[in-house]
Formats: sequence, structure tokens, C-alpha cells
Amino acid sequence: MDDYYSFLKEKTLVSTSNSSDWVEISTPFVGLFNDTVDIYAKKEGNRIILSDDGNTLRDLELSGLEISRSPKRKEILDRILINYGVRINNEELITEATERDFPQKKLNLISAISETADMYYLARHTVASVFREDVKSYLDEQELIYTPYFISKGSTGLEFTFDFQIAYRNTEIVIKSFNSVNKMNLPHFLFTWDDIKKVREQQTQKDIIGLAVINDIDREVSDEYLSALDNKGAQYILWSQRHTPENINKIKLVA
Repeated sequence: MDDYYSFLKEKTLVSTSNSSDWVEISTPFVGLFNDTVDIYAKKEGNRIILSDDGNTLRDLELSGLEISRSPKRKEILDRILINYGVRINNEELITEATERDFPQKKLNLISAISETADMYYLARHTVASVFREDVKSYLDEQELIYTPYFISKGSTGLEFTFDFQIAYRNTEIVIKSFNSVNKMNLPHFLFTWDDIKKVREQQTQKDIIGLAVINDIDREVSDEYLSALDNKGAQYILWSQRHTPENINKIKLVA
């Protein structure tokens, strides 16, 4: 956790301009075109306005994905934004913060940008829905009762969102779906799971399992990422192997 904090602090750059009230915050997170995710902040009275300057939806359009032409895509986008308390204003993703909740709102905007950018895969003719919807269908197929978009507060005081949560009598599973896994989103998942784990285990008196469901159909998943999950004690299911008894047992525990 200390290493992750140090990395975020070292790689986050803040730039000001004499000609504008906006401050640019360059983050270490990677965007759709492998560039850094930049957000912008401006103080108005007691409020802090946070914006992506329209870059997220603009990049999606450049990649061939137009949200406005598909009711299904619009529905998915609306669900993502509502989940993180973000709205659209003139194609910009925007949220508002106070000095007190600024870290949480900044995290929410970055998370919304990241999940919105993942909608790029909807532009592929071979993909009918975002991978999270496929994982949802998989859980439904196994007749499991789960909570979608599960939010939990960690020891840092920040709230983190997981795609699904399954609660058993002595165990709780928090699930994150990865349409693609990389050196940014996987460490973020491990950090968020570790951060909520101690708090949730004290609150619920249950073991908290972190489970990554990874799409390996279109691309091979590096052993480096799987080893990282193993080393941190997290579990994973490769999508191509989701119906094996071993993987079914990871989500179907004894109640």
C-alpha cells in the first residue's frame, strides 16, 4: 500500500496556467490511446469543479464508437456515471467536490473515465456487450444471488466500487471483471481489495476474498499478472475456463 501511494504521488503532476482558472492534474492511469488520463479542476466559491475536458467521449468517437447512436450504449454509460456521481455537460464528464471530499470525488471521476473508455470494445462487431454484462450472465447462469456495483469503504477512508459481491455465511467475495488486464488496473484492484479487506472482516466477521474474472478470449493473459494475483492471495477465473469445476467452486461456496 505504501509503494502504491508513493507511485501515485510521484506520477501525479499538477500544472497551472496564468490565463485560466483551471488546474490540470495528470494522473498515472492510462487512457484509451495509451496516454495518461488527465483531469481538470477549478474552484468556484466553496465548490471544486472536476472535468475531463470532454476527452473521454471524444476519444471514443475517434475510435469509432458513437454513444448517441445506440440506446444500449447510452444506457450503459448512464449506469456508469450514476454509479460514480458523474454527469455529462457539453460532452464533458463532470463532478463537483468540496475540499473535504475532493480525494473521493477525484477517484470517482477517474474510475468513471476508465470504465467509460472500456466501452471502446463495443465498437468491435464481435462484442455484443461489455465484459461486465457477460460476467453478470455467468453469475445468473450459476443461479447466484449477488450485489452489482458493490461499494465499500476501506481503511484509507475512500470508497471503492467492485462489479459484484457475493455474500455467504462465513465468506464474502468481491469481484472485478477485466476485459483486458494491464499494469495499472490490476494493481488498483489488488490495492482496493486489500484496503477494504481489513475493514470488512472486522465489520462482518467473514473472510473477504478478492476475485478477478479476466477475459482471455481475444488476448493471452501474461503469467506476470496471474502470479501477482497469486502472490497477493487473490483468486482469478480465466473466462475461457469459467465452467471448469475448479472455477465454479470459487464462486459457489458452501453457504
